[in-house]
Amino acid sequence: MQLGEVKRPTEKVERKRVGRGIGSGLGKTSGRGHKGQKARSGGGVRRGFEGGQTPLYRRLPKRGFTNIHAKNYTEVTLSMLNKSQATEVTAESLIAEGIIDKKNEGIVVLGTGNLEKKLTVKAKRFTKSASEKIEAVGGKIEVI
Repeated sequence: MQLGEVKRPTEKVERKRVGRGIGSGLGKTSGRGHKGQKARSGGGVRRGFEGGQTPLYRRLPKRGFTNIHAKNYTEVTLSMLNKSQATEVTAESLIAEGIIDKKNEGIVVLGTGNLEKKLTVKAKRFTKSASEKIEAVGGKIEVI
């Protein structure tokens, strides 16, 4: 590397101006070569095209399915409930305090972490360990 090749970090690279004469090095065919699919306007192949060979997404077998009746719950851990200032915790109170963004189809309380205060928690579902830990501290659970 020579001293003259060092560039300032803010120096911009000039864009290529194609089709502006033979002296530019990108005149006439504008760097696209002669004829062929990629030389044409709008030419080229779609994503995943393998030259006519059966593409990978068709060679692989289909697996599983999407359950259209699946419920999408927002997960709340016990350590998240510790951050709450309310004594009666609901999805709306958690959203208001900024602990969760949205409730989806209800909240499910998971037993991760430890609860340090007595709370009344109202949720759609509770895991077994979460309900045991809440009641051990003297709190109450209410399934909505």
